[in-house]
Amino acid sequence: MKIKFALRDSSFFKDIRMIQLVKTFFVFLILMMVVSCGNTTKLKPADTPISLRFIDEYVLPDTTIFENTRVGGLSGIDYGNGAWYAISDDTDLPRFYKMDISYNHKGFNSIALNELIKFKDSHGIVIPNGTVDPESIRYDNGNFVWTSEGNIKKSVKPFVHIVNSNGKLVKEIPLASRFLPSNQAGYGPHHNGVFEGVSLSLDKKGYWVAMELPLKEDGTEPTVEENNSPVRIAYINKETGRFEKEIVYALDKVERPAINGTTFEINGLVELVEYEQNKFLVLERSYSMGYKDGGNTVKIYLVDATNATDVRDIKSLKGSNYTGVTKKLLFNFETIRAQLTNAVVDNIEGITLGPDFNNGNRSLVVVADNNFSLYGPQLNQFILFEIEQSIAN
Repeated sequence: MKIKFALRDSSFFKDIRMIQLVKTFFVFLILMMVVSCGNTTKLKPADTPISLRFIDEYVLPDTTIFENTRVGGLSGIDYGNGAWYAISDDTDLPRFYKMDISYNHKGFNSIALNELIKFKDSHGIVIPNGTVDPESIRYDNGNFVWTSEGNIKKSVKPFVHIVNSNGKLVKEIPLASRFLPSNQAGYGPHHNGVFEGVSLSLDKKGYWVAMELPLKEDGTEPTVEENNSPVRIAYINKETGRFEKEIVYALDKVERPAINGTTFEINGLVELVEYEQNKFLVLERSYSMGYKDGGNTVKIYLVDATNATDVRDIKSLKGSNYTGVTKKLLFNFETIRAQLTNAVVDNIEGITLGPDFNNGNRSLVVVADNNFSLYGPQLNQFILFEIEQSIAN
């Protein structure tokens, strides 16, 4: 009865129609907001922080043989032009591999090696053993840029080389004298502390190369107690081959003291990737001897170099005024240690952005240098992440 009466009352009917119009308007408004929010999610602000979701681990057997080489010492990895590349730090036969790495948002499917490429000089002759220490590699439009730490103790120079798809030298980047072995006390690079990482610049017009340890004139190697350890990250103009800028990254302290009668400890910058203009993912690895879990503590930092001082003309950073990059912890591998093989975070040295997942999020892959298990059993360890972008600060 009340319903029939209400419908027959003209003023109330007008109110009902008005309410319906208002409801329709609000539904339309909500739909517009949903569409707008959807577009905003796809067009994330450049300064929106990101997070990593661990997905899976894949261990390539230590006994893997490919084209008469033992697969190991994988100190750098890259994805480009639909293929994967990994560099081996084998000083006896400097080389890199072309690989297929298959995965989805649930985990790895397979890893297969397709091709072995030996590094060669400008005449096409394979680089002789003992003259290089390969560390990092990036694909660059059909060519590759790779770095060698050399051997500072033996006065073997580090370098940055550009090679073609067959590994033949195309260009050698001239280095400033401060990056070369020095007989002068307190100057030059530390042994095993030179060009550990390389990244293409976001605009692909140059390369960023990173020192693993400070120059002797800049600071000291980090210890458990101290970290007066600023390392240089340099920008190289691809066209001119010149070092055009150098910025400073401060290393952490060594995470744990060496134990069980051992003394060796180290912490260094082992790789970087520029993911936005002047913004990087930086891989930092601390190692201490004597631990059953491998002794490695590995972290990924978000690094912002927007306001960093160009220190190219500063001969020594000790006592100098400059602004270094800012760093924020993105991921500590300790949080997934229990989910990894034998609870080991191995000697992770390579990092690269991979293809997008079906949901549009980018993948990230890291790889461990197993040192060919020279110092005890280690792992050819690949770890897969999904990069998730969060709207929270």
